[in-house]
Amino acid sequence: MGTRGRSGDGEVASACVFCEIVAGVLPADVVLDDDTALGFLDRSPVFKGHVLVVPRHHVVTLAELEPAAIGPLFERVQLVVRALPDALGCDGTFVANNNVVSQSVAHLHVHVVPRRRRDGLRGFFWPRQHYADGEAATYASAIRSTLDELRGTAH
Repeated sequence: MGTRGRSGDGEVASACVFCEIVAGVLPADVVLDDDTALGFLDRSPVFKGHVLVVPRHHVVTLAELEPAAIGPLFERVQLVVRALPDALGCDGTFVANNNVVSQSVAHLHVHVVPRRRRDGLRGFFWPRQHYADGEAATYASAIRSTLDELRGTAH
């Protein structure tokens, strides 16, 4: 599968948590998995169902992403945006990309956060939640199913 969390020289980027998730070394609740990107649930979500979409190859910021890779990455982001309302019953989504100032993992990632009217999210302070045991898998399954339907690849 693609470059699976590898740097330009083919090695898994050392100490990059997201490269280890892409490579299958660390577990994640994966919702989208193809040669371009991996989408998985944020372990400390703003709201449950919060997805991170990352390119498979290691790149730190959007500014460093090859121009030809921007469209394919954001096609995956858009697909997740389309899936969340159906999968989770949310009213819409909030999409964000951090930079080195507030980026907790030095690997490009795009946040797709489910939103509901009057959910309390204001400004740029993101209070975090936690999943109960097994709850993340339920959210991931619902999102995966809707993504499969949108892609026309339902099993």
